[in-house]
Amino acid sequence: MKLAATYLTTAAVFLILDLIWLGTIAFGFYREQMGSLIADPFNYTAAAAFYLLFVVGVLIFVVLPASQTGGVPQALWMGALFGFFTYMTYDLTGLAVIRDFPAKLALVDMAWGTFLTAMASAAGTFVAQRFS
Repeated sequence: MKLAATYLTTAAVFLILDLIWLGTIAFGFYREQMGSLIADPFNYTAAAAFYLLFVVGVLIFVVLPASQTGGVPQALWMGALFGFFTYMTYDLTGLAVIRDFPAKLALVDMAWGTFLTAMASAAGTFVAQRFS
């Protein structure tokens, strides 16, 4: 029960914040920056796989360790680092291998991934500690 609630909380916070960001706040920015690189139609299978599996990584590397040791403050820092390094991997690889991949987009995306993962990690850790 604890693991399921922790996973669902972390996933819900991650997904809701990301949908708000991508669907409203940054929609025009991403479309402007990516132009013809944006998939049409959108690949929902790949997106679902990302959300489901990324949250597993957040639980393994951030939430579960933080819930046992440093709590929410640790989850914020470790979540931020996990988000930074994972989003950085995608964005710097894009800059390295995709012609005309926008550097401005890479920087914004890395910052967003850092913040987003920190918030989801903190929420998941909060719930995990409530079940302890």
